[in-house]
This record gives sequence, structure tokens and C-alpha cells, in this order.
Amino acid sequence: MSIKRIAVITSGGDAQGMNAAVRSVVRTGLERGLEVFAIYEGYQGMVDGGERIRKMDWDSVGGIMQNGGTVIGTARCERFRTREGRLIAAKNLIEHGIEGLVVIGGDGSLTGANIFHQEWASLLTELVEKGEISAEDVVAHPNLWVVGLVGSIDNDFFGTDMTIGTDTALHRITEAVDSITSTAASHQRTFVVKVMGRNCGYLALMGALACGAEWVLIPENPPDVENWREVMAERLKAGRKAGRRDSIVILAEGARDREGNYIGSNDVQKALEERLGEEVRMTVLGHVQRGGRPSAFDRNLGTLLGYEAVNAIIEARPGDEPLHIGFKGNRIVRLPLMECVEKTHAITEAVEAKDYVKALALRSPSFSDAFRTLKTMARVIPHPPDPDQKRLRIGILNAGTPAPGMNTASRAAARLGLDKGHIMLGIYNGFEGMAENEVEELNWMSMGGWASMGGSGLGTSRRIPVGKDMYAIARTIEINQIDALLIIGGWNAYEAAYKLYNERSNFPAFDIPTICLPASINNNLPGSELSIGADTALNSIVTAVDKIKQSAVATRRCFVVEVMGHWCGYLALLAGMATGAERVYIHEEGVTLSDLQADVEILSQAFRSGKKLGLLIRNEYANKVYTTHFICSLFEEEGRNLFDVRPAILGHQQQGGDPSPFDRIQATRLARLCLDFLIEECEKKSTRSAFVGLEEGKYIYHDMRDFPRMGDLEYQRPREQWWLALRDIASVLARPGSGVD
Repeated sequence: MSIKRIAVITSGGDAQGMNAAVRSVVRTGLERGLEVFAIYEGYQGMVDGGERIRKMDWDSVGGIMQNGGTVIGTARCERFRTREGRLIAAKNLIEHGIEGLVVIGGDGSLTGANIFHQEWASLLTELVEKGEISAEDVVAHPNLWVVGLVGSIDNDFFGTDMTIGTDTALHRITEAVDSITSTAASHQRTFVVKVMGRNCGYLALMGALACGAEWVLIPENPPDVENWREVMAERLKAGRKAGRRDSIVILAEGARDREGNYIGSNDVQKALEERLGEEVRMTVLGHVQRGGRPSAFDRNLGTLLGYEAVNAIIEARPGDEPLHIGFKGNRIVRLPLMECVEKTHAITEAVEAKDYVKALALRSPSFSDAFRTLKTMARVIPHPPDPDQKRLRIGILNAGTPAPGMNTASRAAARLGLDKGHIMLGIYNGFEGMAENEVEELNWMSMGGWASMGGSGLGTSRRIPVGKDMYAIARTIEINQIDALLIIGGWNAYEAAYKLYNERSNFPAFDIPTICLPASINNNLPGSELSIGADTALNSIVTAVDKIKQSAVATRRCFVVEVMGHWCGYLALLAGMATGAERVYIHEEGVTLSDLQADVEILSQAFRSGKKLGLLIRNEYANKVYTTHFICSLFEEEGRNLFDVRPAILGHQQQGGDPSPFDRIQATRLARLCLDFLIEECEKKSTRSAFVGLEEGKYIYHDMRDFPRMGDLEYQRPREQWWLALRDIASVLARPGSGVD
């Protein structure tokens, strides 16, 4: 039995990215030949019926992706919690012929959707008995297929690495804490920052890791000592003595002590003031974390989840249970909805039962890893070295073009290495500086404040060593007795590491464990689906394009935006999907004159129908002949009676700025993995050279000898690019309508 009509609903608390999901559901449904309805004001609208259940067209969801909140509204509905309310809701859906329901909300909203699904047959039977619907209606609509998407900034739902809205909330937190840190450092003050999250400490934990906070309080792992207030105060005092000018404590709203007593921000503030003997400032971030424009990640996450939700409903069969569409290992997955809801509730129950070991275990592995890493990073001084261990001398250098997150990775590697008792060496100005022996031993405070700093504090260079450089670098390794080398950088860094690997027979000094950590805004490195810096660059592009769209909303204008990426179209395609661009030009697909002619005609037709704004995104190396200015001139000439055309070349602003929360967290995680690799290889007396990266949710070490096999050396990109599979989705959803997208 084929489905003909579906509806989308947003329920519970709003979350940035919900609009992208709504847009995706509506347009994917229309593209697949379905009639699509939006239910306004959540379950309240489903109970009220009438004008709150509206049929949607392509332009109904134009121009909403960059907006925060949800344009179709959300509301708490006590009536839907009762069978009587669900009975009315069922009747309203039957009257509109709706057979599939996409619910975007938190665990409460999705639990309600599952109950509605379970009761569907009995609700219809009761409606027939009451004469509200006919027996034919029951035959026509025997099933209600339900698919749930989690829209919640708390990231507290089992079965998904990230929920819609979480990444944007982390952006708000890091922006606020970065600002607070600067004023705290100016006055040598202590700040307590309270963040949202209900019974989940994800926002607090990741915010603390991303911002370099000294103390964090989360519900899943309360302080393990009764006198934790004294311990916290002593930690902050010691930090000041060690040279820190600011002290930041981040508190999750659901934080509690080991006895289950809630810890409030006033409690923490008072405890610190009494013990530090100074004024302590408090900031409760509140609903600012929920508001504002969604990040690039949340826009694309909502888009991909919405697309998959419609396909899941179309493919559903009688008897199928409701599904949860989640995001795991950088891939979209389908999971049983109620199994995920039950395990989500199990975490809350474990916290209530004071079984904190179980609560922490039920969170994702990355959550536990981040907590352990934070405990080390937030130390005042490292653990003293074990007198019986060999103290390795590990070099850290940045190479290639700068990428936001390089400093975060360098700081994390240095501190984690020092805490393990090893000697960490900073190598300045890339391989060029290494050839000049620009090496300095690092201490715990060498990189204070680097967690949130863009650029490269160690300095970097695109120079790839050749000829006499090799001898000079070998001498630097020998002089400084370097046992292992961590290289943080992009394509040039990988090329240089590969050259050193191949020169081992000529220079024995190169025969040491070496690893490359992927850091490139182009996201063009083999063996890694996501490079450090790419998320920051993507957000910079999306922010710029949002402003461009605002500037042109009252005109009939088309913008051609040129973005970086060299021969890799990742930034262009993902930016296109996050901004609703009608067309994306990338080198992987090529650009022909016939393509441009077709695009001009499509845009011209859209402008004739009332369109006010067109948006095209072009990768900088998409085509040597059909440049950004050529495309602008062509479109200007062909569309002169309908629209004018403007270029926007974003340039190096894509490389600058402070790293995004994702890049900070990913940089810290990769730095830990790289350090573990180097130490383990040294202990095994191995001299393996490798590069590391995230692939389908797993961190994998690849041998350096595989670099030419896995990378396209001519075009400096991976031979396999996972994100090209998103091309069709972006194309489907960006088909021009008559309005502004």
C-alpha cells in the first residue's frame, strides 16, 4: 500500500536546526510525489485541527533554514497526554488523509508519538463506534507510520551522536565563555557559568573541554569527595599561583553531589567566595543557548535527517514499529524508536538511583573519553614523572596552511604528554623552522589560552623539505634527541611526512615514530572524513552567505559566491546545502558551457515566477576557464532583463577566526589518539609512520606508505570522498522555487 500524505510536527522545546528538518521533510516529500502537511503548534495543533493542519508547497519552506526556533511553532499539550485528546487528534489526521507522521522533538514528544502509534487501531475503532468516522476510513488508513527526529539542545538521547540543536548551543556557550574568559583574565576573577542540559552534562562537559575551564560539574559524574568545595577552591588557588589569570567553573543545570542533592549556581558562587576570599561572578546563560541562527552542522544535520525520515516512511510496511533517525559515526542511521527512548530513560533513572558508573557507561564512548581528557587538561600542574619510566622527547610541529584548531591540538598534545611524564618539544615555523633548529621545550603553561585561539601559535610554513633541508632536519632531530614526532597540518604536511618516510634509508634520524593529525579547512586529506578547521571554515562561509542573502532580499539579484577548497569541493557542497544554494560548482563534477546555459535558463524561469534572490556557490578550482567572474558576466548578460549578478569571493576569512566547538573537541580527541600512538610505538621500539582520521565513526591509523594509494596526488584530495554521496540530496532540496531560499 503506497503512502500518499504525510505530516511534519515540531514538539517540545525548540532547537536550532528544526527549520532545516521541516524544510527537508516538506521538499523531499513533494519531490517523492507525496502531499505534505505541517501541523502548527505541536501536538496542540494536532488536537485543535482546522487551520493548524496546513498543506505545504515548495515555497512554504523557502527562506527558513537560517532562522532559529521553528516556523511551524511548538507548544505543550496536556490534552494529548490523555486518550480523549489523542482520539481527537486521530480524527483530525483521518480527515486530512494523513498516513505518515514525522515528529521532531525530545524524548517526551517521541514517547507520545509512539503511544499514538500503538493506540492507532483502537482509536479508529472507538471513532467508528462514536460515528465520528466511517468504516471505510479505517480501511483506507489502517496504519499510522511514525518516524522521530530528535530536536534538543541537550544531546541527551540514546542512539545518536548528536541531536538537532546541540552544536549551535555549544557555539553559544563557547562564544559566551570565551568572552567571559577575556574579562576574567583582565581582572583576575573567578566566574561560574551555568549551562543547560537537564539531566545530561554534555553541554557542560564539551563546553569546558572546548574553552579550557578549570572545573566542571555534571550529573553523570558528581564530585567523588565529600569536601569537593574545598578541593575545587584549592584547585583554583593553585591555578592562580601557576600563572592563570582567569578561573572558570562550568556547571550543568542538572548537576548534583554524590548524595543526589542538586548543586545550584548560587551554591557554587557562595562556596568559592567563602574559600577564595574574593568576589565571584556568576553567569546563567539560559535560553540564549536555544536561540539564534543554527550552525552549519545543525542545518545540514536537520536536512539529512529529514530526507531520511521521508524515505523511511515511504519504505515502511504494515506492522513496522516507529523509527528513530539518528546520526552515528558521521552517517545517518535508522533505529527502533522505543528502544532508544527506553535507554534514554535508563540514564535518567541511573542518575536518580545514584548509579553514576552506569549513567556514565550509558553515554557515548566519546562522552567518557572527553571526561577523562578534561580531568587531565584542567590540572594545575602535571603528575610528576615516574622515576622508573623512560621520558620520551616528543616534538610537535604545525605544517602547511593554518587551520583553526591547530592551537587546540598542540596544547592538548603538550599537556597530555607532560602529564604522562614525557618531555614535549615545540618546533616553530613548520619544517622550515625545524631545519633551522627552532625547537623549545614546553611547560604546562606554555600554551595557556590556546584552546580557543585561531591560527598557529607555533607558526607554520607550506614549505616542503627538499635537498639540504633533509640534512638540516635530521641534525635537528639528533641534536634535540627527538624520539617521536607529531605533525599537525594539511596536504603539505602529509607530503613532507611522506618524504621523510621515504628518506629513512639516507637519514637514519628519520627512523622514529611519526604521525600526522589532519588539520585543513579544505577537508581534503586521505584517511579522515573530517579535518580540523573545516567546520570553522564552513561556519564562516555560512555566516557570510546569510549576510549576503539579507542584503539582497529586496532586489532581483543573483550572487555567485566563491569559496576555498582547492580541488576538493567539500566546503562548496556542504555550504550549498546549509544555505540553500540553487547550484554548486565543484571540480569533482566539472563545469561545462551547457551546464551554465541550463542553469541560466532555470534561474530565469524562477525570476519570471517572482523569485527575488538567486545563490550559486563555486569552488575556487572548479574550472580554470569558467571562473567566478566569467560566470557572473555570462549570467548578467543572459539575465539582464530579469536580474543582475554580483560576485562574492570570500577569501582568507575562511581560514581565520577562533575554532568552532567541534574543531576544538575533535582537535583534543585526535591529539590524545596521536600521543597514545607515538608512546605505544616507542614502547614497542617500532618506528611506524602513520596518519590518523575518523572514518565511519572509528579512528583509524593508516601507514604512511599508503598515502599515495589513498590520496589523489594530482588534485590533492582523497580518492574516496564520502560527502559526494550528499550531492543528490543537496540538488533535490535546492531546486529553485519562486520565493527566497
